[in-house]
Amino acid sequence: MSFALKTTPQMVLEVSPQHQKLNRLIDEIEQQKQLLLAWQHAKDEIRAYSQKALMPAYRDLYSTLYEQMQTLWNSLSLYGLSKSDTAVVEDKIQTLVRLLQGSHLLSQKQIDEVEKLHAYYVQASEYSKKKKKVKDQGAEPENEGFDAVDEYEDWNSDQYQQAREQAKLKRQQDKQAQAEKLVNQSLKTVYLKIASIIHPDREPDESKKAEKTELLQRANEAYEQEDLFFLLKLQLEVEQSKHGANKGLSTEQVKFYQQALEAQSQSLKSQIQELIDSLVWSNKAKIAVQKSKGQLNIEQLYKQIDADVSAVKQQLKAEKQRLGFMRKESGLEMLLEHQVL
Repeated sequence: MSFALKTTPQMVLEVSPQHQKLNRLIDEIEQQKQLLLAWQHAKDEIRAYSQKALMPAYRDLYSTLYEQMQTLWNSLSLYGLSKSDTAVVEDKIQTLVRLLQGSHLLSQKQIDEVEKLHAYYVQASEYSKKKKKVKDQGAEPENEGFDAVDEYEDWNSDQYQQAREQAKLKRQQDKQAQAEKLVNQSLKTVYLKIASIIHPDREPDESKKAEKTELLQRANEAYEQEDLFFLLKLQLEVEQSKHGANKGLSTEQVKFYQQALEAQSQSLKSQIQELIDSLVWSNKAKIAVQKSKGQLNIEQLYKQIDADVSAVKQQLKAEKQRLGFMRKESGLEMLLEHQVL
């Protein structure tokens, strides 16, 4: 819902520094509302373009990586690989398993096969750790600290990065929840304050009663639609009209308005970010959007999709060549020798 507030003669006059600060917040929120609306209008078009251009390329790539995983798994029993080469091949298989797990680009049968291999390597890892623990029980006291080191090394960079991302997401969710709570608390407070000031039954001047009736109707609509932003703007206007533009707002009023407006701004930022996250198709695209601070540029986004498609196709070509080598013992040996498995 969007309303155009009437500018009263008092509002044209110079306002207090506190009110100017609130006006800057209002301007920022209006820009955020426009940006959110633009993203909402563009999302279906962007998704359709991405699905048509990018998803087929990714589907072919994941299918090729799945074939690599199966081919390498079969090679463990088909070829007489050395112990060191076997370790390299198994590391590669596990890397592919982690990449393919939970992918929406594979069939259910393929996902089941991926999960079987994942379960196998989890069990193998647990068995290896238990075997090492039994062996270390007879070690000298000075070696007692090695288990802690091993545990630290097991906490690899991927797990660390994932934990950081989860912690960041939790902070964002908590911040959004706090903002939504403040918005909900402020909604009724602001509405009741406005109603007490502009209620037409309290207006003795008949010429002003019709104007206040219209204002109250707009406030009622905003309250029903939970449009705190409009109510805050309206309250600032009626407060200034009531007390005069040159009279500064009280400290408590400024604090309340600022908290409520910042909560509204945070809520809008979260909505915009959630929408962007649902549309971003690659890390490069995500970085590009972050650099633009979420400013919508459809043409640039389409160019990024096209660049991503080109990059995926180049990777697909390289992975298919690698798969061709993996299918022959001599080719696999060559990949291992040159450390390009």
